Amino acid sequence: MKIFVTGGAGFIGSNFAHHLLATSDDEVTVFDKLTYAGNLENLSDIIDDTRFTFVQGDICDRDAVRAALAGHDAVVHFAAESHVDRSLLDPDVFIRTNCSGTNVMCDISAQVGVERFVHISTDEVYGSIEEGSFVETDVLQPRSPYSAAKAGSDLIASAYHETYSLPVLITRSSNQFGPYQFPEKLIPFFVTTLLEGGRVPLYGDGLNIRDWLFVEDNCRGVDLVLRSGLVGEIYNIGAGNERTNREITDVILAALGRDENAVEYVEDRAGHDRRYSIAVEKVTALGWKPQLSFDDAIAATIGWYVDHQAWWAPLRSRIRNR
Repeated sequence: MKIFVTGGAGFIGSNFAHHLLATSDDEVTVFDKLTYAGNLENLSDIIDDTRFTFVQGDICDRDAVRAALAGHDAVVHFAAESHVDRSLLDPDVFIRTNCSGTNVMCDISAQVGVERFVHISTDEVYGSIEEGSFVETDVLQPRSPYSAAKAGSDLIASAYHETYSLPVLITRSSNQFGPYQFPEKLIPFFVTTLLEGGRVPLYGDGLNIRDWLFVEDNCRGVDLVLRSGLVGEIYNIGAGNERTNREITDVILAALGRDENAVEYVEDRAGHDRRYSIAVEKVTALGWKPQLSFDDAIAATIGWYVDHQAWWAPLRSRIRNR
């Protein structure tokens, strides 16, 4: 199979490209605009693989997408603006990339006749839930420009399935962590801040709850949906690792030998969802389950950032200077 991976120079997309080349005979094309979060160094280990091709391009550019996509069997659509804090400051770019870009990807994919189109979404489209877990048929209640733009992109992809018979599948994954994550997200931001000797800012009371999913486990889930999922269906992917932000902070502090003095409580973010939780029976019925425990995965992740300062230090300077 020849697979077209949008946003494949970013965090999850680059991990997915590595996964495909390591576990299959597929050919992989990464299509990425190389915005601030896209990084060719994320692909350095595979850039010379004969089954790998990189194309720099914008998913909103119809001509570029059409030229690059021709001849591919499947699309896995990761490309998106994804940082909630940035969406509060500049929502327009989130609507353009996540909604208009997804519309272009779906339209061109329908025109060239791809056999599978996997749209990558997030549990944030459901909004917050006090008890229990969201299932795939629950009403979407996004509460930030980011999650609203992702919910819109889900509906666009679903509409192309219903109207144009585009073979769409959607995955909605919980909060991810692992190697190559841009250091503006909680875990890499806190790890790299502490490694530089700084203090970490914890929103509100620190008791917001997320289900933490190791990126390699998510890649296995997305790959399984690509190959075995039922067209037209949505699949939640979550690991059942519900932790408060305070608990995540404590794990990182302990691993790096820092104490409470390294934590600074700051004013809570506007519209900060209290708890995310998703039911994963549909994807587990396909045969998926996490392969790493949370403790092992978070230790491996912290260790990766400790060992890869040359990768993240230039990215930290981008955050400081923006």
